[in-house]
Amino acid sequence: MEKVKKGMRALVVGLGKSGVSATKLLCKKGLKVTVTDELNKSDLKDSLDALEGYEFEAELGKHVLKTFTDQDLIVVSPGVRLDIKPLEQARKSNIPVISEIELAAQFISEPIIAITGTNGKTTTSHLIAEMIQAGGKTAFLGGNVGVPLCDYALKRDKADFVVVEVSSFQLETCFDFKPHVAVFLNVAPDHLDRYSGFEDYVKAKLRLKNNMTAEDYIVTNLRDSKLMSLLSGTPSQHLYFTTDSFSKIPAHYSEKFQGVSLETGQLALRTERWKEHTFALQGALLRGLHNRENMMAAMLACKVVGISNEAIQKTLIAFKPLPHRMELVARKNQVAFYNDSKGTNVHSLMKSLESFREPVILIAGGKDKGEEYDALAPFIKRYVKSLILVGETKERMNRAVGDFSETFLVGTFEEAVYVAYQKSRSGDVVLLSPGCSSQDMFKNYEERGDHFKKIVAQF
Repeated sequence: MEKVKKGMRALVVGLGKSGVSATKLLCKKGLKVTVTDELNKSDLKDSLDALEGYEFEAELGKHVLKTFTDQDLIVVSPGVRLDIKPLEQARKSNIPVISEIELAAQFISEPIIAITGTNGKTTTSHLIAEMIQAGGKTAFLGGNVGVPLCDYALKRDKADFVVVEVSSFQLETCFDFKPHVAVFLNVAPDHLDRYSGFEDYVKAKLRLKNNMTAEDYIVTNLRDSKLMSLLSGTPSQHLYFTTDSFSKIPAHYSEKFQGVSLETGQLALRTERWKEHTFALQGALLRGLHNRENMMAAMLACKVVGISNEAIQKTLIAFKPLPHRMELVARKNQVAFYNDSKGTNVHSLMKSLESFREPVILIAGGKDKGEEYDALAPFIKRYVKSLILVGETKERMNRAVGDFSETFLVGTFEEAVYVAYQKSRSGDVVLLSPGCSSQDMFKNYEERGDHFKKIVAQF
């Protein structure tokens, strides 16, 4: 793709956080910038206030086709679908349509560590950044975590490493983006309301590897057969993590295994590059096998960039769960309440349930993203004492898994939390892990999780 140059005409589509940051960077680089958003000026007050002092044109309340086709470059926000007519016409006119991450990367020379996957991206990204800082280096953490990468490109003070969480939506419009380390955590069906099917979703994720060379590193999950198959032909150096013990790794992998395995409560590093080492997990605040995977992925990424075993070990123990991700909210009458509002797909819900040995009263349901819920059946049967279903998907979820637990369908989120507490007994866990997105009842998963915490605080 042609590099950004002064005097080029650029259109920013979508004026959320990434759109605002992209607009600032484009203006600073001397481009003639237009922004467009279907929301009205009054709805975008905060964004427009953040752009005060920058020179740009604004077309708000609708998208104008001619504006899209009269550009040298279009930067699209991740929340904007690529199949809207103005963008389709722009691509037919051979106008480059790129993501904010692709734009920012043109102005970044520091090593990039990029993390993608269906679940665990944010926790792993934070783990990596904290390990780097514990090792005496500096890290910028951005991307899909909520801090646009263009914010870093605008900074004068640079970091030793740039840690970027990347979603499939962002990768759809990446072409030259090239990390030094790419972490592929897992792939499972998600966002099927945006993609034609699972394969298209996976294809978007895999764009992360397209420009990587033999000097770069790919870290991936040995237990994810889909990823293992799709990444096998890439030229980069491969490091693996697995929650299996080394003795259970298939022979064709164990003979040349480079990575880390889970051994009786410890993480065991085995590679030719670094000395064998075990990392203790006793006292670690993150719970669940899925978080063991996140820890191992972060550890390997940090070993690549020279972070010490001591810094990694310190972070593994001290790292606190992020809000809305298996967050222990409170204990009431010996009942533990966990907020996992970020569990917005079936795969994430499965992993959350596997984290508990206590009986679980599960609150699930939300906006329908087109996933199938039948795969939840054995997990509901094994882990869930009572199932409380709410939201747009409650009927579909009930038909799929309602027979495998005592199940209640309720009308409001408040009722769901009250019923869950009513059904709980001493030693139980009340878990909000919806398996669905939140937009049927809430603005986002954060608002849903915060509302859960407010209700629990009243008990």
